[in-house]
Amino acid sequence: MARGYSLEQDFRLLVNNPKYSDIEIICEDEKRLYGSRAILAARSEVFDGLLYNGMKESYENQIYFPTINSTIMEIILEYIYTGSIKGTLTEDNIIELYNAADYFQLLNLQDFIMKNVKNTLVENYKENYSPELLSKVIDKMVLTDDNNLLNLLVEAVATIPLNTIEFGRLSISALQYLLSCTHKKQKPFATTEYEVFRYCAILAAKQVSDDAYKTLIKRLPTLEQLENSIEIENEIITNRQEVSKELKPLVKFIDFGQIKVQILTDIIEPLEITPTVTVYRHQIKSNNSEINYIRGIPSLYKFAYVWDKSSCGSKLIIEDNGKVIRAQYDCYFHQSVKVKMILENKGIFKWDVIIEKDCEYAWVGVCSSENFNYEIFAGSQHTGLVLGSNGCCFNSGDWVNNYCPPFKEGAKITVHLDMNKRTCAFTVNGIRYAEVSGWNNSPLKLSPAVSLCYPGRLRIQNCRKI
Repeated sequence: MARGYSLEQDFRLLVNNPKYSDIEIICEDEKRLYGSRAILAARSEVFDGLLYNGMKESYENQIYFPTINSTIMEIILEYIYTGSIKGTLTEDNIIELYNAADYFQLLNLQDFIMKNVKNTLVENYKENYSPELLSKVIDKMVLTDDNNLLNLLVEAVATIPLNTIEFGRLSISALQYLLSCTHKKQKPFATTEYEVFRYCAILAAKQVSDDAYKTLIKRLPTLEQLENSIEIENEIITNRQEVSKELKPLVKFIDFGQIKVQILTDIIEPLEITPTVTVYRHQIKSNNSEINYIRGIPSLYKFAYVWDKSSCGSKLIIEDNGKVIRAQYDCYFHQSVKVKMILENKGIFKWDVIIEKDCEYAWVGVCSSENFNYEIFAGSQHTGLVLGSNGCCFNSGDWVNNYCPPFKEGAKITVHLDMNKRTCAFTVNGIRYAEVSGWNNSPLKLSPAVSLCYPGRLRIQNCRKI
């Protein structure tokens, strides 16, 4: 492109170009980059202070940044010159770049990084790198209440069930900070307190030895395994005192009063790695009937309640950061989509679906996370149950006629899924209807789902666990 048509494109030619530069920037790895004093000072008050303060940097042709490597500095220069960056932000450079943007007071670049991280969390809630990023932040950044990136990562990791985070992804110092931020506070959290203790104990053992780690895995089953009456091995814990020492900083942020008495007496106390006797004795006296077993506000991973691109009909389009699903113009027959979250534990779950644009019957409900065909209508499959805008329910090709009056564009449908009883009911425009008859033995793993055709458009929102 000829010069003069795009300011951004023209200024990109100046980035790290010695021909148009009057100062060398020497980085942590001793690599030299090139910049223009006037442009750097005009775009960053920090550079202005460094280059025009009357001190030696004002007269010399070099400036040193011993804590910023050249890869990060190149991105900083690109943003200073053009107001944008073309390179991809990755797990390896986000923290360092955010730190550098903070140092140079490039607030818009920080906002760009925050937006990128949020989008990453939405796109791939199961495999996003928020645990790794939180670990890096704890290690490399100043921990303050107004650190927006830190707060975002704490919120993100808090709403991921800890038992889905592989050991080694979240550092023990990051785990301690996470627990300190959520201990006895009304913040969203997705892990029961027993699972919090389990994760802490196993991670502490992993710091000590492989043998201790393997033993704790055997002696601390998940709640799901306990419900299935798994036999617990009574294997001796090697390096018990070392494990207890590693666990000690975490214990003060674990609320043993939120753990069932039987688990405390039968599983945790015999480990002899943390004092719980006085806690569970107090629970026995109070009969612990009012405890919730989970800290803060019980919450599923909020980023999981978006439509899943990998579980979506080929003629359906996901929009608005995953919250909206619509059918494209050539979607003549109903196709289906589910959200990313799989509901497989006990509990009662609710979520709303708004019919933003109706089609020849919009369908709202649930489907199994396995053995489901997204190219066809959910209600014709034995692993799907949906309520249609005609007021009928459909499952396995069987109708439940006149479940509710028909509803139209603008209607709000609330799905009530009881995983304890494995039943489903619906509220339509504020009126609650009975559990769907004939559907009381649903699959063990379910997800919110809808079916639609052109010109349908549906939005999911307000997902929560009761």
